[in-house]
Amino acid sequence: MVTIDTELRGALIGTAHEMADAAREAILPHFRSQTLTTDNKAESGFDPVTVADRAAERAMRDVLQRRRPQDGIVGEEYGNSEGDSGLTWVLDPIDGTRGFIAGTPTWGVLIAVGPESGPVLGVIDQPYIRERFIGGLGTAEVAGPSGQLQLATRQCGQLSEAVIFTTFPEVGSNGERDAFHGVAQNCKLTRYGMDCYAYALLAAGQIDLVIEARLQSYDIQAPIAVIEAAGGVVTDWRGNPVHNGGNVIAAGDRDLHAVALKLLGG
Repeated sequence: MVTIDTELRGALIGTAHEMADAAREAILPHFRSQTLTTDNKAESGFDPVTVADRAAERAMRDVLQRRRPQDGIVGEEYGNSEGDSGLTWVLDPIDGTRGFIAGTPTWGVLIAVGPESGPVLGVIDQPYIRERFIGGLGTAEVAGPSGQLQLATRQCGQLSEAVIFTTFPEVGSNGERDAFHGVAQNCKLTRYGMDCYAYALLAAGQIDLVIEARLQSYDIQAPIAVIEAAGGVVTDWRGNPVHNGGNVIAAGDRDLHAVALKLLGG
């Protein structure tokens, strides 16, 4: 059990902001660059990684080495390292690399920290449009071109009024795709392709549901912390904790979450 007092709270929030700043600096010179090259991590299919992904994670790890060397790290590009503090940082340097290489500003830097039971603080940062969503440890806010605003999910208890997002139209397996569309066909509006930015929009009260399949821990831990701090709920398709990855449903309204969960059927 890790006790987070005022001093530790300040240290964690300050470290998260410094890491997000470092990632921004590492990534932006490469965004929309005509010389950007892409490697494929997948043996079959397409799972891209760029120099920007790797540079951003190295930059964030450098901050942790200096400020929080006692903490563990789980990172998409450079794997896991053990710590002895009871806290682990979970990093996705560019969530939405496909969008990044296509030039769309819907990718983001994901940073989360917490004990084994799940994240207590999360950051979703969009460097290009300079929006930073942070939630947890008594904080739920977004800072960007419109200034600094409090985050709050919106109330929407009926699927017929809901706006739902997922990243890929095919979602996952055929069964998972059918389950998603079983929910989406009852919603007012369905949109695709936003990666982590959809979770940020949910926390900001702009949309109502995000449903995705087969996520990793580094894909979802930061969104969990931000959305829960804003008043929403994030679980797997059975209603269980999902901080270790899996099939994810995020909702701004708990009643809406229950309705969609029933339709997903686990």
